[in-house]
Amino acid sequence: MSSTPAMPDPRPLYARGTAQLATVVAAVRTEQLDAPTPCTEYDVRSLLGHLVGAMRRIAAVPGGGDGKGADLPEWTAEVPAGEWPDLFEDGRMRMIEAWADDALMETVVTVPWGRVPGRMALAGSVMETAAHTWDLARALGWSGPLDEEVGRFALGVAQQAVPAAGREQLPFGEVREALAGADGYGQLAAWLGRDPEWRAPDAAAR
Repeated sequence: MSSTPAMPDPRPLYARGTAQLATVVAAVRTEQLDAPTPCTEYDVRSLLGHLVGAMRRIAAVPGGGDGKGADLPEWTAEVPAGEWPDLFEDGRMRMIEAWADDALMETVVTVPWGRVPGRMALAGSVMETAAHTWDLARALGWSGPLDEEVGRFALGVAQQAVPAAGREQLPFGEVREALAGADGYGQLAAWLGRDPEWRAPDAAAR
């Protein structure tokens, strides 16, 4: 009898994924903060606020928090571009330190999408990190290399956790067809309903 293989520990992939996203965050210029992103509910500034706020909320889960709270903390509205790298690094280190105990991987925790083992909660954070890495890179016209293992893992999590149908109550659009030859991030974006061909309005001028 075959069984579903256990999900690997997502913490190393989370650390790698957030480290590369930190590189993209560091590339944000002041004039780009109000630019749109492929995640249509956010511009660059609010996407950064969403990322940092989510890391702070999920970092509180091992201590008994439920990960819920304001999607966009009020303080994000006026943060200068130059402060976002430090805020992001603070958030990622909170996450890494909060989830360092191996026992948490099998502990059932409460997160905004339900009660799940810790490794599933962290896998969701890898998915979100990879998806928003693609969003921010596209918004900035950033074209550096991305960690494909992180992207493929995130894609697998998304395909398991986010159904192709019945998304009416979920914050994702309909599945789109990925571009030919798309990497894991491009396929993830398409699965989550992003426009695979989205480009920043002024990308041609960069």
